Amino acid sequence: MSKPRFDVIAIGNALVDVFTSCTDEDISRLGLNRGGMTLLDEARADELYNAMGPTTEKSGGSAANTLAGLAMLGLDCAFIGQVNDDQLGKIFTHDIRSIGIAFETEKLADGPETGRCLIFVTPDGERTMNTFLGAGQVLPAAALDEGMIADAAILYLEGYLWDPEEPRRAMRRAIEVARSAGRKVAFTASESFVIDRHGDDFRRMMDEGLIDILFVNEHELATLTGKSDFEESVAHVSAKVPVLVATRSERGAIAVANGERAEVAAEPIEKVVDTTGAGDQFAAGFLSGHARGAPLEECLKRGAIAAAEVISHYGPRPEADVSAMIAEKLG
Repeated sequence: MSKPRFDVIAIGNALVDVFTSCTDEDISRLGLNRGGMTLLDEARADELYNAMGPTTEKSGGSAANTLAGLAMLGLDCAFIGQVNDDQLGKIFTHDIRSIGIAFETEKLADGPETGRCLIFVTPDGERTMNTFLGAGQVLPAAALDEGMIADAAILYLEGYLWDPEEPRRAMRRAIEVARSAGRKVAFTASESFVIDRHGDDFRRMMDEGLIDILFVNEHELATLTGKSDFEESVAHVSAKVPVLVATRSERGAIAVANGERAEVAAEPIEKVVDTTGAGDQFAAGFLSGHARGAPLEECLKRGAIAAAEVISHYGPRPEADVSAMIAEKLG
């Protein structure tokens, strides 16, 4: 097998995140799902945007956030996702290319606007996400660069994008291409509601051996297995995927890889400012080690360090030198 050009290629929603601070009363008044992620139509997105206070805009999208972390950790990455040829689409394209990620998906000339995620952050740092997928939900299989997919060691897929039918077909095709090229497939479940809707698909993929690395949090794991006991759920899923990574917020994370198990505590942090992107950056830290053959516990520690950095500030992407932080903590 030839050496791949990319360490990781990801397919996901191309979004611009719009942040605002709010109170718990605002969450109730606006009828938001506190701490969760809700999909919006364009009318509801406009309504919530008009209700936001002062905002900060940053390029986002779960898989794109993970790639941003990986690129900052020195890995060669590529992204496939759909934007419109509008202002937000230009912002997203500039931002992802500026950090060295290959992004060649052709922009839409018309159709839905570029997607956005309206994020309300309460004083405890909890984020409530409200997402208008926009152009992202019309990503067709024809937009895939199959050569790039075959030339990446790991294909990383975002569960959020499994919900719309057209991108789901595109990701199924991407899995076929990666498998044919002898590459690994990593999958992040993204949110329990995605599993509620498509859990049968995910369980079938695990049974068929199509997922090599699965990222979940403990709530998603319980939804996936239908089991309330964490350890029972871990045992059930780890028997079906070569690498299982399960995060547990302040209780750290575990990973099971081909029968080997490792656990780490959460990294201490002075203040949680915004939990947006914590799971995305944990995946980035973990994959930065896994892609280079690091021991399982080190991969988890990398993930915990990256997650701690991102929750110390607004926004889903690193602002500090995470490579230096990892080098200092791991010696």
